Amino acid sequence: MIKGAYTLLITPFKENLSIDVEGLKNLIQKQLDSGIHGIAPLGVTGENTMMNDEEVYKVVEIICKMAKGKAKIVPDACSTSLWEAKERCKKFADLGADYISVFTPYFVLPKQEGLIDFYEKLADFSPVPIVLHNAPERTGVDLLPETTGHLSKHPNIAGIKDGNKKLDHLAKILYLTKDQDFLVFTGKDTTAYPLIAIGGAGTFTVAGNAIPEVMKELTEAALSGNMNKAQKIHYDYYELFEAFRFESNPMAAKMALNLMGLPAGGHRSPLTPLSEGKTKILKDMMIKKGLIKE
Repeated sequence: MIKGAYTLLITPFKENLSIDVEGLKNLIQKQLDSGIHGIAPLGVTGENTMMNDEEVYKVVEIICKMAKGKAKIVPDACSTSLWEAKERCKKFADLGADYISVFTPYFVLPKQEGLIDFYEKLADFSPVPIVLHNAPERTGVDLLPETTGHLSKHPNIAGIKDGNKKLDHLAKILYLTKDQDFLVFTGKDTTAYPLIAIGGAGTFTVAGNAIPEVMKELTEAALSGNMNKAQKIHYDYYELFEAFRFESNPMAAKMALNLMGLPAGGHRSPLTPLSEGKTKILKDMMIKKGLIKE
């Protein structure tokens, strides 16, 4: 698996809330034009749980046809059961995915032993390597560093995308996996530079939807040891990184793209558009960064 920035791609919807296929193709091309390292659709940002299986597979098919060999493709299985995760891994691999990100099973609240069983059996089965996905705020269960350390030894588990904001949590994962062929990514743009600075591999980025070239530049600078440049980008865009997480992801990401005149559309219920107040703050930040005009 390569290090760098993987954009957590939104799923654009038409006015009638069907998938905007042409809009999706435009967004994929924007990512490819930026030279982004990877495209990671169908997680929280991609509104996976708002779509049926046919739509989920259609998104992956379109991305693979356009981006295969140009950027790494890492869709999220987003499954609560081993059975469903296996089905999605097989289908995603058949469509051309390079890796498959796999959320910790949500709602059912498994113990750490259950997480080990789930991931090891899935990794044994999956035709392509899997990436652990820890997002305790979303799933209600935290994949502990010790559990990740154990799973990092599996030959078909390539790394982790960890949304835990605690630096000691991330640092311990790095320590426990230091002897394995295993990469540690953050799922938060605000921790991309700090994580790489202590040995991390990069970020799965929401901001990359609007500013993929910035995220590519930040991660490449940090990974090459140019920490002064990476730190400057980190500070310059920090407030915008926070703004892309306003309210509930992907509300701000979609609003940003809409403000830029790019296809994003609205949300399927129960998600709603970004509030008027937060939209004004986001818009002002984007104007200051030259992303849109007043």
